[in-house]
Amino acid sequence: MAQAAAKSASLSAGDKAPAFDMPADNGGNVSLDTLKGKKIVLYFYPKDDTPGCTLEGKDFSAHMQDFKKANTEVIGVSKDSVESHCKFRDKYGYSITLASDEGGSVCENYGVWGEKNMYGKKYMGIERTTFLIDGQGIIRQVWNKVKVEGHAEEALKAAQAL
Repeated sequence: MAQAAAKSASLSAGDKAPAFDMPADNGGNVSLDTLKGKKIVLYFYPKDDTPGCTLEGKDFSAHMQDFKKANTEVIGVSKDSVESHCKFRDKYGYSITLASDEGGSVCENYGVWGEKNMYGKKYMGIERTTFLIDGQGIIRQVWNKVKVEGHAEEALKAAQAL
């Protein structure tokens, strides 16, 4: 029941971003504190190497140079292991950072873990959601129930305007 409660406690623009510190595919950790001063596109996705998640990673990677010019880090988060992220990254040549939230605490803190329904089956999972966080750790924009097509471009425009 606590998991469903976390879903309803969603974050909005203007809220302080919950702290996070997660192992990443680069062999280190990624945290809100170490990225202070940079904008962050923190996008949550359900699972490595599935169609929508693969396309989302490709789209964000295709725009990485523009995100870097906008002083913006792009971090994809799922509950998959770092090892899974590394295979996923290498298979598709991603240039984004993939962070592992195996324990699910970051997903819960950001309100993206909740009940989903597919083909009449209910299960717990990550709702595809993206947060744009400014250099001071304030959420500036939230995209809920993200439709993958065109989303990376939309997030880039928002980061450039910030």
